[in-house]
Amino acid sequence: MTAIEEPTARRVASAPAAGGGRGERRAELAEFLRARRSRIRPADVGLPPGFRRRTPGLRREEVAQLAGVGVTWYTWLEQGRKIHVSSQVLTAIARTLRLDETEREHLFRLAETPTVVPAAEQATIPDAVLEILTALEPLPANLLNSRYDVLATNAGYRRLFEDWHDGECQMHNVLWCCFVEAGVESRFVNLAEQKPRLVGTLRASFAHHLGEPAWTGFIRELCEASPEFERLWARHDVAQPAATIKQFRRPGTGILTLHSTSLAVAGMSEARIVTYTPVDEHTRRWIHAG
Repeated sequence: MTAIEEPTARRVASAPAAGGGRGERRAELAEFLRARRSRIRPADVGLPPGFRRRTPGLRREEVAQLAGVGVTWYTWLEQGRKIHVSSQVLTAIARTLRLDETEREHLFRLAETPTVVPAAEQATIPDAVLEILTALEPLPANLLNSRYDVLATNAGYRRLFEDWHDGECQMHNVLWCCFVEAGVESRFVNLAEQKPRLVGTLRASFAHHLGEPAWTGFIRELCEASPEFERLWARHDVAQPAATIKQFRRPGTGILTLHSTSLAVAGMSEARIVTYTPVDEHTRRWIHAG
C-alpha cells in the first residue's frame, strides 16, 4: 500500500451522484489525464522504454507508482469514476505528469477540488471600461470574454480589421473568425502559430462552464465547422492569455506587426482588454496616420 491510500468501497458508494455538469466534468477530467499521460515518455521519468507498448506515453500503473497512489484508485480517476480527490493526490499527479501552472489549475478545477474560486461572467460593460478603450486610441483595442466573444471595440481596432470579413460579421467571435472565416490566412499572417494558444486558452476557460448550453453548443458548432479546431480541441492543451506578436496583412498597406497584450478588468473576472501596440516603424506610422 502506498502512502496515499486507495478509496474504500464504502467511501466510493457515499460519493455524491454525478449528473449534468458534474458528469461532464468527470468525463473531461478523464480525457485530460489520458492526454497528459500520453505525452510523457518513460525515459523522461527515468523508466526503461520496455516492449509491447500499445499506446504512447506512460501506462496508468506507472503514473500511479510515480505519484504514490494506488493503481486501482488512479484507474478509477482516469475512468471518471465518482471518487473523492484530495489536493495532496492531485498535486502528486500534477507533478508526475509535469503539468505547468495553467494545466495544474485546470486539473484541480475539473476534479472539483477547491483551489480557485469559479469566475462568473458579467453581462454589462462598465462605462469606465468603454472610456478606457476610447482613451487607448489610436492603438487598436477590444474587450473579450473568456469565450473570445468580442464585447466592445475602439476606433483603432475597427480600422485595423475593417476589411477582415467578406460580408457582415455574424458571430462576433475571434475563434470563429480565425477557424471558419474564408481566406483568413491571407489576412492573419502568423495565424498557424497562434491557433494552438487560442484553443488552449479556450480549453482552460471551458472548465468554468462545463454543462452550460451556451458553451457546449459553441464548441460543438465550431468543431463541426472546422476540423482543424476539432483536432486541436481534442489535444486537451490548456494555456493562459499571454503577450504575443501578431502580423496582419492589409491591402495597399502591407504587413502590420503588432504586440498583443491582455489586460485584466477589475469587476469583470472573465473579461480582458486586448491592446495592439506597434512593433516596427512601418506599423507605428500606419497606426498614427489614422
